[in-house]
Amino acid sequence: MGEPVRVSIVAQDPILEAGTRTSLQCHGDITLALSGERAQVAVMMVDRVAPQVMNAVRAGREADQRQEVVLVATELAAGDAVQAFAAGVRGLLRRTEATAERLAATVVAAAAGDCTLPPDLLDGLLEHGQGVVARRPGAEEAAPGGSVLSERERAVLRLVADGRETEEIARELCYSPRTVTAVVHDVTRRFQLRNRAHAVAFALRAGLL
Repeated sequence: MGEPVRVSIVAQDPILEAGTRTSLQCHGDITLALSGERAQVAVMMVDRVAPQVMNAVRAGREADQRQEVVLVATELAAGDAVQAFAAGVRGLLRRTEATAERLAATVVAAAAGDCTLPPDLLDGLLEHGQGVVARRPGAEEAAPGGSVLSERERAVLRLVADGRETEEIARELCYSPRTVTAVVHDVTRRFQLRNRAHAVAFALRAGLL
């Protein structure tokens, strides 16, 4: 096990902030940043993905490019997910779904460079984005029928976005770990992406931004 992920919490409601601190400080992979101490991940608790929230995310990332952001919102829609990930958010959770374990897993995934969001939001974005992705220099044509991603690729990326590891994805989809790795590699190679996180971000943005 490596060093714990150092986390800061941003919330207007002090009771909500205290509850979030209590949830995270019991997790062995996470330590809470002290006042004035740089955090690897900032957890922002908000009501909605409003313009001022996105401005705060962008400002924070411009001030410290090494800090990732996990956004926990009361209300989330597909359009909100697009805006959040475009602003640089790594993890997105609904407050009703943000259990202590799930929030901790999202924070750890963000620190590792992986994107996490509710599977239903990714599914809707992938459906909406089929066939309208802009060509990148050197990228291959879209799959037959206008789909950017095959059903197998979409299934794997949904679970990657949910913070699952390769072995977990393989078990859930009844694939071998080698197949899962090959699917992710093929997507990153075909669209000239850097890593798993970039592949998820690409899927989110395909034809939407």
